[in-house]
Amino acid sequence: MEVSRIRALRGPNLWSRHTAIEAIVCCSEVECNIDHLPGFEDRLRERFPELAMLRPLGHDEAVSMAQALEFAALGLQAQAGCPVTFSRTAQTTEAGTYQVVVEYSEEAVGRLAFELAQDLCSAAVDDKPFELDEALDRLRELDEDVRLGPSTGAIVYAAAARNIPYRRLTEGSMVQFGWGSRQRRIQAAETDRTSAVAESIAQDKELSKVLLHAAGVPVPTGRPVLSAEDAWAAACEIDGPVVVKPQDGNQGKGVAVNLSTREQIEAAYAIAFEVSDEVLVERYIPGHDYRLLVVGDKLIAAARRDPPLVIGDGVRNIRQLVERVNQDPRRSEGHATSLTRIRLDEVALARLTSAGLTPESIPARGQRVVLRNNANLSTGGTATDVTDDVHPDFAAQAVAAAQTIGLDIAGVDVVCDGVLRPLEDQGGGIVEINAAPGLRMHLQPSFGKGRPVGEAIIANIFAAGDDGRIPLVAVAGTNGKTTTVRLIAHILGQQGLRVGMTTTDGVYVEGRRIDTGDCSGPKSARNVLLHPGVDAAVLETARGGVLREGLGFDRCDVAVVTNIGLGDHLGLSYISTVEDLSVVKRVIVNNVRPGSGVAVLNAADPMVARMADSCPGSVTYFAHDRNHPVMAMHRARRKRVVYRDGNSIVASGGGIEYRIALADIPVTQAGAIGFQVENAMAAVAAAWALGLDWAIIEAGLAGFVNDAHTAPGRFNVFSYRGATLIADYGHNPDAIQALVDAIDNLPSPAGGKRSVVISGAGDRRDEDIRQQTRILGSAFDRVVLYQDQCQRGRADGEVLALLQEGLKDAVRTSEIREIHGEFLAIDSALTELQAGDLCLILIDQIEEALEHIARRVAEA
Repeated sequence: MEVSRIRALRGPNLWSRHTAIEAIVCCSEVECNIDHLPGFEDRLRERFPELAMLRPLGHDEAVSMAQALEFAALGLQAQAGCPVTFSRTAQTTEAGTYQVVVEYSEEAVGRLAFELAQDLCSAAVDDKPFELDEALDRLRELDEDVRLGPSTGAIVYAAAARNIPYRRLTEGSMVQFGWGSRQRRIQAAETDRTSAVAESIAQDKELSKVLLHAAGVPVPTGRPVLSAEDAWAAACEIDGPVVVKPQDGNQGKGVAVNLSTREQIEAAYAIAFEVSDEVLVERYIPGHDYRLLVVGDKLIAAARRDPPLVIGDGVRNIRQLVERVNQDPRRSEGHATSLTRIRLDEVALARLTSAGLTPESIPARGQRVVLRNNANLSTGGTATDVTDDVHPDFAAQAVAAAQTIGLDIAGVDVVCDGVLRPLEDQGGGIVEINAAPGLRMHLQPSFGKGRPVGEAIIANIFAAGDDGRIPLVAVAGTNGKTTTVRLIAHILGQQGLRVGMTTTDGVYVEGRRIDTGDCSGPKSARNVLLHPGVDAAVLETARGGVLREGLGFDRCDVAVVTNIGLGDHLGLSYISTVEDLSVVKRVIVNNVRPGSGVAVLNAADPMVARMADSCPGSVTYFAHDRNHPVMAMHRARRKRVVYRDGNSIVASGGGIEYRIALADIPVTQAGAIGFQVENAMAAVAAAWALGLDWAIIEAGLAGFVNDAHTAPGRFNVFSYRGATLIADYGHNPDAIQALVDAIDNLPSPAGGKRSVVISGAGDRRDEDIRQQTRILGSAFDRVVLYQDQCQRGRADGEVLALLQEGLKDAVRTSEIREIHGEFLAIDSALTELQAGDLCLILIDQIEEALEHIARRVAEA
């Protein structure tokens, strides 16, 4: 078995909506049926007993080694605790070659699972050992390292439940919610509304205390100190037990409480100074340690925190008791689980020493041994939910404290006897304000019920009913995608929206190109949705990106499919038929927003029309002929259709009928260019689906000029010494035929000759390359052939030879010329032109070729 071309599908894809690892797996003839490998399945199960069934009960069809790999990769992740359920193996057109697809929750974990699954299958084939526990531990450890922590995860899950899209921006906890101008960002439990000033104040404990005291919030007295001696002096001023802590620490690091002797205070100062060179000494307030979570202007959760401790049994020593407590599955290193393991570190040893104990001491049965002075969960403490017990005045003080500092989300640390009475009535005080509070004590408290703090934070970021999305239109098809994208974007611009657009020419925001090249893939789509200055997105969605990585978005408001044509990269990536191609193009239709989303489909293309069955929203059909059976049936049901009626485009459905004169749509040249009429109909249907006003739609269509600047390489017309030049990027038989039909509809002087300049893309099938010149040979008098700058895997001269073969039986062409170089070919054709002639130039390097043509036109 050989595994190759492993890809991560990071968005909705050909197989499912799940993120997944896709691999090409080549099996030998014997491996195509594991029944031909005696004992293999038994050995596989010996090494992985939890492996799911390789074939359904009652079925006896052959199972390949590729399927065994699929089940192993999925099963290993599931056993490691990853929430995965989907996998699939599909036979390709090549014997013994399969596409294996396995869902992942974290990409790195999915890739490792594939690697381990290969090792497992190889071990079963060779009858060698496989360390299952070690493999699962590797997966768990990696998953813990890379997945979101509990605080960030809770917020993300709450957003997902409200259908708010999210994207992880870093390997840490920086996450974007929503798209474009409606996006919001968080870093753990901090939001983009958490100001740097408020965070700075919260980190400065002395300044926080000054501001809180000024606002009438109870705080302990104390001051910053400069040395161990100064710390003792401050304690003497306070004249009672004190707390020593770093002035800008977090997670309880370096904090020591209830200190009274000089030795204790000077030792605590040394520890705090290691965390921060600014140390604070303040009055120790007796009582319990409480954490109150404030979100916006509300108290959302409250928990009593207890320090890490063990309870003696009269048998085990303290070290053994700690080990026993740490066996709790809820405890782990770090913050991945609800509790953290207790550590017998320097601080714990000092606490034991002060109590006259060592790790080897055996406490009496029932004796409580406290191992730390602070109660932070990060140091092994526990939490008990007390949210329902908090007195309203107590809660109001916590909210006032957060607002005094200026925090939208705050963890307010309080020391007092309890939360049933107002804070002032019991001599308690607020000892610290945290700008990035951990949430896990409220999500999964050690005792009591968890609180929906993630939901509260999302509700504070996004108003009710706001899903953070901007209007998103995805456009797929063989021909017409780019022009349709540009038309829709132009119409949305008339609405006053700042439009982000991806095309094969680049990425554009508000008409300004911010990236160049073919940008019709998922990476460019994600970049547009990341841009904070984008109010609406129109995304050209090419088949290559869908196959390589999936979609760059989870769903769209409108999916437009223009057509499915021959020669569009057939034979690549196991897409060998037009039917296969239609399944890839259909992915955007599959992922229309359920209910309110709309698929705009070409009714005259049978494969496109059938995509309606896969749409979770509604469908608007478009076609030239309103009496086409698909159109007629849809109209009869009073559903939306867009069609051509004489010299107008008509939008009809649901009791509405609106007409737009083709004379007012420049891109169609008053209806003479049939494929541009189709593009305009698709754009009208998409704009209608987005609920735009008809006056806006008309203005957008009327203002769209199809020149080399607005729509480069899309039927750009030039005048050259009385002759007509048309530059286009058409590069497949359907596009060529559409261009010929459009040219036939243009008015032309009698006796004018036609010439065409053409090359061929090397990554097309031989027959598709020949078919292009077969079409041109019946419509043009002169043909100038040139070789593309990039042959895309073809040998020099190979594409030209195929183009020549297509011209062997040419009906009209009487002159054929081969020129090496695109610009030389263009110049050669131009020198032959007379007034009244027409020259179609099928360009390869779009920008450079258009600039070259413009220079020649200017010179003339």
